Amino acid sequence: MWPIIMQFLRSNAPYLTLPVAAVVGIIGYNLEGLLSDRYTPYNKAIQDQRLERLTEEDILNDPTNVEKLKYKENVLGRNVSPSLQKE
Repeated sequence: MWPIIMQFLRSNAPYLTLPVAAVVGIIGYNLEGLLSDRYTPYNKAIQDQRLERLTEEDILNDPTNVEKLKYKENVLGRNVSPSLQKE
């Protein structure tokens, strides 16, 4: 009996594997759709990223242009005792 079944499967393999592969593919596609997250995070345009990177490189190439060394307020107003602070 087994040799007859194996001969039948061997002779009709192309006709049997296509529907089986299609069913397995459909099931896998739907499972992936249910289990995976389809959210794609927003990224800036590549041109904008390149422009920002180039401007950062220009800033880094100039040793006199250091943001932390620039005074943004009066130097004398930084360390003021509590009794002299303006309220």
